[in-house]
Amino acid sequence: MKPARKQRLILIGLMVVGVSVATGFALKSFNDNLMYFFSTTDVIEGKAPKDSLFRLGGMVIKGSVERPNDGMMVRFKLTDFSKDVTVEYTGILPDLFREGQGIVANGKLNPQGVFIAEEVLAKHDENYMPPEVKQSLKNQSEKGKGQ
Repeated sequence: MKPARKQRLILIGLMVVGVSVATGFALKSFNDNLMYFFSTTDVIEGKAPKDSLFRLGGMVIKGSVERPNDGMMVRFKLTDFSKDVTVEYTGILPDLFREGQGIVANGKLNPQGVFIAEEVLAKHDENYMPPEVKQSLKNQSEKGKGQ
């Protein structure tokens, strides 16, 4: 093999390895930032990940919002009309957060099964419901009718 051809082959090999490593890093970064949506029933049934962030959606149960102390921590319950999950959030809730409305929260479960929210997203008007929550509630009502 001629030296020029050997150099080109080595260069092409290094380029393939470099592109492969860059693709691997990009896929790992994408996977680390991926956040799946789960309903409260999925969380109770153990389908939600224990060690990573995910989205939890449902309706805030009326009368469940409580502020245990003078701090910014808020505790409330979410439901999909089948099962309930307790959510704790420390921070300022959105202005549109109310009991009886659909929300989506980002966070993770603690060992006691309480969802520790890092962010709470509320609907923007009375006619809107997050698509994930709407589909989850629809699925639960269909399961209830089938039984």
